[in-house]
Amino acid sequence: MPSDDLRRRAPAAARNRDAILAVLREVLPLQGVVLEVASGSGEHALHFAQAFPGLVFQPSDPDPAARASIDAWAEGQGNIRPALALDAAGEWPAVAADAVLCSNMIHIAPWSATLGLMRGAAACLRAGAPLVLYGPYRRGGEHTAPSNADFDADLRRRNREWGVRDLEAVAAEASARGFGAPEAHEMPANNLLLVFRR
Repeated sequence: MPSDDLRRRAPAAARNRDAILAVLREVLPLQGVVLEVASGSGEHALHFAQAFPGLVFQPSDPDPAARASIDAWAEGQGNIRPALALDAAGEWPAVAADAVLCSNMIHIAPWSATLGLMRGAAACLRAGAPLVLYGPYRRGGEHTAPSNADFDADLRRRNREWGVRDLEAVAAEASARGFGAPEAHEMPANNLLLVFRR
């Protein structure tokens, strides 16, 4: 990889992108704008934009280096907008979307980011539009696999504000912002893809 290549590579993104895409084909509209929150490396945005030529993808991330990576991956892909500076926990820029997508953020961020995600998604989505979340969750207060329990312990060692969240707590916050109960799709590696609708 050339030293001036700004593209980051996340091995997990390459592993999970097709499983996520299979569900997105069922829930995303055929046209409109998809706001991706916490886009990270930008590999997901590129993969999904290539699969949905009728959609415009608006990636975002609070980290300038991540935004540079996103824009580098997106170069030449006409249906990806330049990455926005967006901190889920903070004030969101004015943006209207037909879907909001957020992968692997909720457990690697303070709880305030989840609250901000629900608030921001509720503000920018019309009735019936999906909020799609991907990652590990506890169900009924229990981890769904020993590997998730180990992952949770590691996250909390790294930052006491991080950790695998309870699905029920996330759903309660979504409900408080006008979203219905989630459709939960089982995913590889003991993850879930959740679809909330306004």
